[in-house]
Amino acid sequence: MQVVETVSDVRRSRRAGSGSWGLVPTMGFLHAGHLALVTRARQENDHVGVSIFVNPTQFGPQEDLAAYPRDLDRDLAQLEAAGADLVWVPPVEEVYPPHFQTYISVEEVTRPLEGAARPGHFRGVATVVAKLFNVFQPDRAYFGQKDAQQVVVIQRMAADLNFPLEIVVCPTVREPDGLALSSRNVYLSPEQRAAAPVLYRALSAARDAWYAGERNGNRLRGIMADVLAAEPLARVDYVSAADPLTLAELGTAAAPEPPHGVLLSMAVRIGRARLIDNILIADSEG
Repeated sequence: MQVVETVSDVRRSRRAGSGSWGLVPTMGFLHAGHLALVTRARQENDHVGVSIFVNPTQFGPQEDLAAYPRDLDRDLAQLEAAGADLVWVPPVEEVYPPHFQTYISVEEVTRPLEGAARPGHFRGVATVVAKLFNVFQPDRAYFGQKDAQQVVVIQRMAADLNFPLEIVVCPTVREPDGLALSSRNVYLSPEQRAAAPVLYRALSAARDAWYAGERNGNRLRGIMADVLAAEPLARVDYVSAADPLTLAELGTAAAPEPPHGVLLSMAVRIGRARLIDNILIADSEG
């Protein structure tokens, strides 16, 4: 496994490796969810590249950039065991050199949900992911469904800018009690960790209502809000029942049938951790 810091080294290694390449972008502090992406990429490509970069442009001024958990040695050991071929660990100035001033803004799908809660976040995400696509030039790039809006934004950007690659979305990896794996779970105290599965319980309650025939967006959001309200440690940022493609919230009418299914999602603060989670119900499942 090669570990490199510069764009030129990535491109040199990319040219030397004939066959298909899969890319797994990460911010490090890897967990089983990240490694599942690497495993999938390993199965579907001749070579696997991984980036480890805590991207400053997607953090707001009051967010946890400085405190974001990092453990590079552990990450590299896990990636080598998982079969990664190339890992890019660039310093900030390699990604954003002096006088950098070019950013990518994806419009409508970045406005609600995380975009409303974290202004500028998706401009940073879209910009760094576009740079990763240009540097690695992969055939496929792998992302987790846990970051559902991020997936929608990247799919839109890749289509709009004609990136010649496939976006592969992999299922959310969860703890046995339903908590979605996240690098930020390390912020939870034991009491907070015991409370955190309330997100999945709330999503599951709305999912069950959908399968029982509920199509009223307000009622689906109310079901999630009621479950969360029963947990004293949970402070809700938002709950959402939205179109999976446009992220427009479902309305109050029970008909017509939402054409693309529903994306049930939420952001909830428990202690210092801001947790996001979602369940996607595609139209074929509705």
